[in-house]
Amino acid sequence: MSETPQQYQARILALGDAQDPWSVLRSTAARLREVIDRNAATVIDRRPAPHRWSIREIIAHLSDAEVVFAYRVRIMIATPGATIHAFDQNEWAAGMQYDRVDPAGAVDRFAVLRRGNLELIERLPDLEAAYGMHEERGRESAALFVRLYAGHDRNHLNQIDAILNGTR
Repeated sequence: MSETPQQYQARILALGDAQDPWSVLRSTAARLREVIDRNAATVIDRRPAPHRWSIREIIAHLSDAEVVFAYRVRIMIATPGATIHAFDQNEWAAGMQYDRVDPAGAVDRFAVLRRGNLELIERLPDLEAAYGMHEERGRESAALFVRLYAGHDRNHLNQIDAILNGTR
């Protein structure tokens, strides 16, 4: 799917806004753990198509995306208006060999980072005051990030569900 950064943002926000974003953010780690615990490695490693990610790769991506989130939100807080750099998720997947990442370890890292990120964001008195300028999408506040990352979680959880259900 080829989409502009603005189309991507709109799609992800729609997914995040379909449920309470805070609930999504708080529950994703448990859902990922459940997927790992209930499925064999053959299921976790199955790619729905040659150029589509497996569940293992999706989980590795979510873990790395949480590192990015941690950095970005801290930049927004410490230096409002700073540049938020874009990254190519497929280059990260290839370069960091997502197909070889231990999914249980990735979920552990994701859970710890997510918990810390949520604790930080929940302490902020004004989620709009913490903001950065995304290279591709423009101004993004911590408030918007809550919605974006909830939508990002939903997007990838939907992909995982489709793989598990054989619909993808």
